[in-house]
Parts: sequence; C-alpha cells; structure tokens
Amino acid sequence: MNNKFQSIKGFYDILPEATPLWFKLEDCARGVLVQYGYNNIRMPLVENTDLFVRGVGEYTDIVEKEMYAWEDKLNGDKLTLRPEGTAGCVRAVIENNLTYNGPVRLWYSGAMFRHENVQKGRQRQFHQIGAEAFGFESPKVDAEQIVLLARLWDVLGIKDVALQINSIGDAAERAAYRNTLITYFEQHANLLDEDAKRRLHTNPLRILDSKIPHMQAMCEAAPKLMDSLGDESRTHFEKLCQLLTEAGVTYSINHRLVRGLDYYNRTVFEWVTDKLGAQGTIAAGGRYDNLVEQLGGNATPACGFGIGLERVLLLMQEYGVTANNAPDIYLVNVGELAEKQAFIAAEVLRSTGLSVVLHAGGGSFKSQMKKADRSGARYAAILGDDEAVANEISLKPLLQAGEQVRCKLSEVVKTLWV
Repeated sequence: MNNKFQSIKGFYDILPEATPLWFKLEDCARGVLVQYGYNNIRMPLVENTDLFVRGVGEYTDIVEKEMYAWEDKLNGDKLTLRPEGTAGCVRAVIENNLTYNGPVRLWYSGAMFRHENVQKGRQRQFHQIGAEAFGFESPKVDAEQIVLLARLWDVLGIKDVALQINSIGDAAERAAYRNTLITYFEQHANLLDEDAKRRLHTNPLRILDSKIPHMQAMCEAAPKLMDSLGDESRTHFEKLCQLLTEAGVTYSINHRLVRGLDYYNRTVFEWVTDKLGAQGTIAAGGRYDNLVEQLGGNATPACGFGIGLERVLLLMQEYGVTANNAPDIYLVNVGELAEKQAFIAAEVLRSTGLSVVLHAGGGSFKSQMKKADRSGARYAAILGDDEAVANEISLKPLLQAGEQVRCKLSEVVKTLWV
C-alpha cells in the first residue's frame, strides 16, 4: 500500500534551486517600493467572506466561481482564503485608522488563492506583491505606480513588456455605458457564448474582455466607454497620459480593458507580454476611489496594483536572468584536530560577514573538495591539522584562476578582497 502524500493540484512546492530567483525578484521589488516611499503591511490569509463579496463584486468570476470559502465549524463564521490583496488591505486601513495622519502608501506580499484551471503561470495558490496608495486624488499617483513598475522591469532585466491603459470612468458614467452595452450585446445575442449570456445583465463590461475567438470582432466594434466619460474623468485620464509621456513610458489605450474586479474606477492598467502564452498579464491595477467608503471607512481616494510573481519569474527565466545563493566559503576540514576546531572557525568567519558552509560528516580531502565545487562557493577554506595548530587557514579560489594561499584566520577577509 502506497501511503505517500502528494501536494494538492494547483498547490506546489518551491524547491531550493528555485528560491534564489524568488529572492532576487522579491529583493528588487522591495528596493524599488522603498524608493517610492511605500511601507510594508502584512495582512492575514483568511478574511470574512463578505469582505470579498462586497469589495471585489458579487458577480465577478472570483466571487462566483473561484474563492476557497467555508463556514467555521466552531462559530459559523463565513471565511475565505484571500483571492486578492486589495480588499484585505482596505479592511486593515479602516480597522487601524491608518489614514488618520494623512495619505499613506503601503505594500504587501504573499500567497493568494483561487480555484481556477491550472496551467503555466496560473496556479490555485499563487503569489503577489501588491501596492496601495490611499488619500491621493491626483493622477500623479496613478502615473507614479505605473512608472514604479517600469523601473522594476528595468532593474530585473525584463524587456518587451507592453503597457495598456484605459479609463472606465466613475459609477454614473459606467451605469450609463452599461445600458448602452447591454443594448448592443442584445443586438448580437447570437454571437454570445453561455458565459457572456449569463453576464449580460449582471456584469456586461466583463464581456468586453472575452477571449472567445468568434466574439472578438463583435467586442471590438462595441461602443467605447471612453465616449461616455464626463469632463472630470476625461481630464484625469488625459493628465495621466501626459505624465506617462513626460516620463518616457510607452503605452497603448486598450478600450476593452476593464479589469475583472468591480471596485475599479477611472484608471485601469495592465503590463502584458507575449512571451507567456495566454497568461500574458504580469502586473495590473488601477484606481478605486469608492472602495474604502463602500467597506465602512471614510471617503478616501485610492489606487493600487498587483504583480503576479510566478509569471514575472517565468519572464525572468525567458530573458536569461539568473541568481544563486551560493556561499562565499565552503570549509573543508581534514584531521582530528582540524575537525574539532572547524565549528568555531566557521563561526569566526561568519562574524566577519561571510557566508560559510561547514563540511560535516567526514570524508577524504578529495571528496570534500568535490562537494566544495558543487556548492558554488567562491572559495574553499581548507583547515588541516597543520593549519589548526597555527590558527591559520588555506584559501583556494574555486570560480576563478588563482593560487592557493595561507593566512591567519583573522585575516581571511583582507586576503580575499586584496
């Protein structure tokens, strides 16, 4: 009988050989976010189900089909594993009164959960880095977040990602457009698939985002939301476009871009690539000026985005971006006295700031040196009985040509970086 467990479909292990690239992405993102004045916040994985129903939208795919939701056995609370980060961040801002002293910029990272079809770049447990700015009405913050992401792609060495932007206006403008859109789609009902027919009177804007081939021409010819914008929404969008042009960020206006969450208004944007097949969106976001008030807080303008880490990592690999967490030194120790002193010698070296892997488990000098080579370390530090008696160590370069040298343990750093 085979009792070996396996991970659940859509939930996967990130193995040690993969984590250096994760570290690189996370470190670069953290560095850029700090450059722009964003502070880290950490929210729980589980929230009240109604937070997402009210925040994300009752008739969105996330709420209707994708959430991992259940009823607590002890008290009957309806709970959900977070499918996205914005609603939870808004809840935290309201609950902790984080805008008491004025506008705030926040960022977070971690796992999100959606029950959807598993494919390359799309898992049921996936990871995001998100950023949210609260209290800023100006399109300067919309532009700032887009430019922040452009800087991140540059830092990561990612090329050929395209920015698509649109304005979906304010609630009243969308309501008027919604009626126009329903009338248009009803005139082409024979082209609608079952999903589009289901959405027709609940969320018709989402039909515009359909990927069904036979619906593409019909959706492309649909009335444009941009034509329904009032003066304020139009001015906001024009200023955004001007700021992006001044910053040297190339963009295209995608009139079918509406995003799949109900809380957005005015600015919406996506960074997309053609290198990942159907899962081409690597980061997306927009403005959501009504969500804080909708969830019980004071009226607060806001704007944010999320980065799909798995997709960005695939793109980094596509462009040959590499990373490793190899140690500075692999400490080889041969001989009875050397083996006794190796543990303390490794600690002395670590105290100087070096990363050190101490060979443990015995073995010949030759076998230990093979392991040193496989470790990827820059140097092998060799401690034999002679070195142990003299309180010295021998250093052998492993990644570049160079002579083996011997020095005092206290002078290793000076010797390595002469």
